[in-house]
Amino acid sequence: MPVEGSIVLTLTMKTETLQPMPLRYREDRATQAAARLLRLRGGTMSYLKLMKLLYFADRRALVDLGRPISYDMYVSMPQGPVLSRTLDVMTEEPEPHADQLSYWRSFISEPHDWEVSLLRDEIPNDQLSRAEEEILDRVFEKYGRLSRWEIRDLSHKLPEWHDPHGSCVPITIKEILLHQGMSEEDAQAVVESLGAESYADQLAS
Repeated sequence: MPVEGSIVLTLTMKTETLQPMPLRYREDRATQAAARLLRLRGGTMSYLKLMKLLYFADRRALVDLGRPISYDMYVSMPQGPVLSRTLDVMTEEPEPHADQLSYWRSFISEPHDWEVSLLRDEIPNDQLSRAEEEILDRVFEKYGRLSRWEIRDLSHKLPEWHDPHGSCVPITIKEILLHQGMSEEDAQAVVESLGAESYADQLAS
């Protein structure tokens, strides 16, 4: 999209909404990211650990690329930061008479004994850029050897996480960016760019 079009969409989005527009969740991208992490772990992983790795990857991508991988919503929960909609698709039971499995469930199992596994050897990666794959690989290299409890405890030290005392508290993209050292101006520019992208998706649909 031309720069002028992006500016118009940003201004329109800001005048029509008082809150940042929610991003359009990309289950396909979240699934492919999770599958890459699972493959690096040998195909099976605690879903608590997988969730934290996905969060760390999105956190890094927001700074490096100006966009998340999953386009999810983030919340503080008792076990640390969580990708809200990814947690739903990761843990919900499929409808018994559903005509079609979700994209996630087509490639990744339901949790068994608190772990999830790859269901296929070949999983698409067409929705991930090479830069995003490199971020996922670096995140796994840095945190992949930690136990589920070690990475949970580490996530509790992130400045954007707040103890929700049994509930959940939203984490904004701007918070995530500011806590990684991005300036107020640059963080706001990222938020507005993502908002314009979300508004364009809404118009297109």
